[in-house]
Amino acid sequence: QPQIAESGGGLVQPGGSLRLSCAASGLTLDGFTMGWIRQAPGKDNEGVSCISTSDGRTYYSDSVKGRFTISGDNDKNTVYLQMNNLKPEDTAIYYCAVSPLVVMTPQDMCNRLRANLWGQGTQVTVSS
Repeated sequence: QPQIAESGGGLVQPGGSLRLSCAASGLTLDGFTMGWIRQAPGKDNEGVSCISTSDGRTYYSDSVKGRFTISGDNDKNTVYLQMNNLKPEDTAIYYCAVSPLVVMTPQDMCNRLRANLWGQGTQVTVSS
């Protein structure tokens, strides 16, 4: 049974940094799209950043470009999200998403907010 484990969330002051990790286990396909989708009360769900673990293609939402960096390890089916210069509006639950690359590109995942597998989420709170 495939599973996803997220970690790295927490409480940080504005301007601080956090690094999220997502490890997918039990996968049998080689080549995945993985990404981070966040949910916050009163706001639309947003595809923050998504990546192809096989060729490194990435997609970022306009709200995080220049501040967040996504990277992946295809051999370990793991993706990381380095979040710098965090703002209060970044506060949300961040969910890791996984889909086979053949059916879901990074752009599709982040824009359509769809995936085959979802993690349980990790809370990111940016507050003074």
